[in-house]
Amino acid sequence: MTPVNALAWLPAVPSHAGVSSDIESEVLRGLLASPKSLPPKLFYDAYGAELFERITTLPEYYLTRAELEILEERASDIARLAGPACTLVEYGSGAGRKVRLLLDAMQSPSTYVPIDICAEQLTAVAEEIAAAYPKLVVWPIAADYTMPLVLPAIASSGRRMAFFPGSTIGNLSPDEATEFLNQVRRTVGPNGALLLGVDRVKSSWVLNAAYNDARGVTAAFNINVLRRLNREIGADFRLDCYSHHAFFNEAANRVEMHLVSAVAQTVAVAGARVHFRAGETIWTESSYKYDRTRLNALATAAGFAVRRLWTDAASRFWVAFLEVGRSEGRGLRNGS
Repeated sequence: MTPVNALAWLPAVPSHAGVSSDIESEVLRGLLASPKSLPPKLFYDAYGAELFERITTLPEYYLTRAELEILEERASDIARLAGPACTLVEYGSGAGRKVRLLLDAMQSPSTYVPIDICAEQLTAVAEEIAAAYPKLVVWPIAADYTMPLVLPAIASSGRRMAFFPGSTIGNLSPDEATEFLNQVRRTVGPNGALLLGVDRVKSSWVLNAAYNDARGVTAAFNINVLRRLNREIGADFRLDCYSHHAFFNEAANRVEMHLVSAVAQTVAVAGARVHFRAGETIWTESSYKYDRTRLNALATAAGFAVRRLWTDAASRFWVAFLEVGRSEGRGLRNGS
């Protein structure tokens, strides 16, 4: 069937909805725990999404450039593996720059389903993609993609391929990553595939620089979480009393981002009082880094196997093509 020239919409979280009561409960659980934490999904209001796009252009932040290098070089290989009339489901679609490389190379993809928590950015990107690819059905979903999702009933003769770029898999703990990929496997089905962006283990000075840029954009991105809570749930964080701190935790194989309280203080959050000691932190994000052993273990635990593995010229990043239930050694190349 010829794809319909249409922009289809599922019921979505309205852009003005702000932080839901479920998120309020999650925020309080994190801030009343020890150590204190906040979910990284809170980064992505409209201003946070804008800051993140600025981060991706910083000289210290190699991840986006490395992944784009791989996608530009390997898009035709990916398209061949995806096959014709593919339904492409992107988790965390962001500004939509990377997916265009795939759409340009693919053999008449039938449907594109971008999923993102930032409804404002999602709306703009979905409309741009629909205009640029008039034969493509674009079906955006504004949602937290880490939660169970029901995709539309898509009629297509091709396979479903998920796209999870940006090394966002690193924001999940190993157990969370396995659970999430299991969910993706169920979504793409028994003939499905996953194109996964994965940041590789490397020297601590490169990683520390990437998350502590000299211009302070990452610091502003981190602090914006508190600004959002002040605006949307009536918290009273004093932004000038918190500072950004990020470092590579070698023992845990992850970069950690924290907000450090400069003074002892009490903050009102969603009807509760949250006490801080001077120097106490809020853990806002983890970014796990993978070697080959960890990547293979993650794929296997979630019912996938690595079919192809591509890296950039400097061997900083991987783009992995995973298939459901295929033997891991078949045709593997470009891996180390």
